[in-house]
This record gives sequence, structure tokens and C-alpha cells, in this order.
Amino acid sequence: MTSNDNYSVFRECLSSAIVARSEKPKTGQRRPRARRNGRKGVTTASTDTALPERVDPEELAEFVDFIATEVFTSFPEALQALTYAAIQHDPHLASIYVPADADTPLDRTVLDTLCSTVPVTVTDSLSVYGLIPDADDLPEFLSPVLSEYTASVTSAPPVWSTTRADACEICERDWIPLSYHHLIPRGVHAKVLKKGWHDEWILNSVAWLCRACHSFVHRMASNEELARDYYTVDMIMEREDVQDWARWVGRVRWKAK
Repeated sequence: MTSNDNYSVFRECLSSAIVARSEKPKTGQRRPRARRNGRKGVTTASTDTALPERVDPEELAEFVDFIATEVFTSFPEALQALTYAAIQHDPHLASIYVPADADTPLDRTVLDTLCSTVPVTVTDSLSVYGLIPDADDLPEFLSPVLSEYTASVTSAPPVWSTTRADACEICERDWIPLSYHHLIPRGVHAKVLKKGWHDEWILNSVAWLCRACHSFVHRMASNEELARDYYTVDMIMEREDVQDWARWVGRVRWKAK
């Protein structure tokens, strides 16, 4: 993986965070609620509430590309070029940038140091667009982005790499990095087996999703709900809010470099 590949990964992680903060319900209206349909265990979005009001996809793509470029190029070269191979050869590098697990944030001192080199144009832009309250909130905004980025670029090759799709299985974009989504989240495997929801052989089923869609899926339902009600891409795509999301995010396209 090259630094250009890493930039693409970082841009997707950043895009996911910006997209999530850009979604705002229309004034005085609520987000869609899930409701049961005639099929047991499957829910769809209720049509009696408004879907989120979303910004123009082309403008959003330009904004994300600008912020990603400004931030990524401000990072140390070691962070820009971080890979699984790099941390195997340099454990000290891993101790700086790779937390013990996905739920552990980057060390605050390291995070503050990284944020101190980010151009002021970034904090001003994020603040103007209401994505952060003020410049002091940049570390909190970037912390999960960096955690996802470092986890992604340093992860070992998956054993199920032969199942990889050529495009995101939700939005169908085929020119951006994909990540594997455990259709039955690993954190609930023990409960799944205890409850008898699925056979053990199906536990490692995955879908290949772009990071924006991957994050959307985890926002739409809890791990238990995903394991019980949305353990195939077809079941996920039956939801009206997912279909609406896929149509919208599929139009967020990057300019050619």
C-alpha cells in the first residue's frame, strides 16, 4: 500500500465522519423510525417521518477532498506511509500510532501534536460549516477518523480476501477503498450461538463496503439487530432509509487527480 493508497483510505474515513455530521433532520421533523413489515425479523423505515436534509453531493465531495488533502499532507511521513508491514518491522511505530484495540483512542499527546500542524484553513472551514464548534474541538473530531485510518492501513490481510467485491455492495461505487463488514458483528458471536440465531459456520460472513456505507450500517442498527435482522446485504437493502442513503452517497464522487 502506497502513501497515495493511504490518502484514499484517510479521505474515506474523513468523508464518513463529515457525512455523518452533515446529515440534519428537516426543522421540526424527526428521522425515520424502523417498523416491522410482513416478514419476520425484517424492518423498513417508516414513511411518516422526513428523511435527513442533505447537502449537494458534488459540493460535499469537493469539501471533503480539500479537508482531506490539507490534513493528510500535514501529517508526518511515517503516518502517511503507515502499513501492516511497517509496524511489523518497527514496533515503536505501532506504539505511537496504533492503539491496542479499535475502541482505544490515539494517545492524547500524539493527537494534539498531529492537530497542531493542521493548517488553520481546516479548522476555520470545519467551524464555518458547523462540523466543529470551534478550533479547540479539532482533536475530538479527528480522533475517531485517525483511529479508523490507522486500524485500516495496519490491519492484516483478511483470510476471506477471495470473497472481495469490486464495488461497494450498498452504493456500488467502485473507485474508492473498500472495507469488510462482518454481517454478524464479532462482538455478539457468543450470544448468537447461545441464542441459536445462526450456525457457527456463517459467523464470519462479510460484505465489502466503502467506509461511508460501513459507518451508516453501524449507525442504523445495534450489533444485536444487525446479527439478528440484517445478516445479509439483501436484508440490509430492504430498508427504505438504506436505499435513500445509497442513492445519495452514490453521487458523492471525487475529482480525478
